[in-house]
Amino acid sequence: MKLVQITDTHLHADPLARSRTGVPLAQLEAVIAAVRAERPDAVVVTGDISQDETPASYAAAARLFGTLPCPWYWLPGNHDRLDLMAAERELVDAVDLGTWRMLLLNTRVPGKPHGALGAEKLAALAAWLEGNDRPVLIAMHHPPVAVGAAWMDAIGLEDSEAFWRTLAHYPQVQTVLFGHAHQAFARGVACAEHRVQVYGCPAAADQFLPDAVSFAVDAEASPGYRVMTLSESGFSTRLERVAAFAASSGSE
Repeated sequence: MKLVQITDTHLHADPLARSRTGVPLAQLEAVIAAVRAERPDAVVVTGDISQDETPASYAAAARLFGTLPCPWYWLPGNHDRLDLMAAERELVDAVDLGTWRMLLLNTRVPGKPHGALGAEKLAALAAWLEGNDRPVLIAMHHPPVAVGAAWMDAIGLEDSEAFWRTLAHYPQVQTVLFGHAHQAFARGVACAEHRVQVYGCPAAADQFLPDAVSFAVDAEASPGYRVMTLSESGFSTRLERVAAFAASSGSE
């Protein structure tokens, strides 16, 4: 089972609108073309679909994702509007991926750049995990760990400690994917008797400079995506950068 993660597309209503290092729509078109060549079984888009929160930006995203040769799913980021997303494509909480289950968590806090789950969502997560022992991948927008950039860590998942306390009881959770940070990231988190692998992903739009104290764009890095290969025995992952912007790729 091949799952591809795309994140942080930051589209505008104007298809020619520029971001800091390029045109988001053109960047996403290049990413989608590369992902189509991967022939994935599913794609998950981990938030910040829109930059200007317009119906046209979500329509453009849905049109492009609709060219994928597989089912695709999205969840909101801090820049997104749930009503406009839902008008284009249903938001789902869970998806079967072969022998795995992917849970899509909404960490958005309306009007705020940071994320949170809150007691109700954490209780619902625990209740679902309590009755299901199949391998689980969690997808979310906000990083549940520090990524090393002080300004980004200040707007990550606010209740990350409660999140990890919840997961401590459920060793079937093997990996977490997040967006928001606009950079590659990989870290293992000790979680009671087991270990959870946590991964960030390059944005489809601008990239942020790793380990920066204050906000900084990484003008040398290119848009990309993450590939997850899921099997009964575990998973593997790799990052790909879009060839139109850079000819580099890597494995983790």
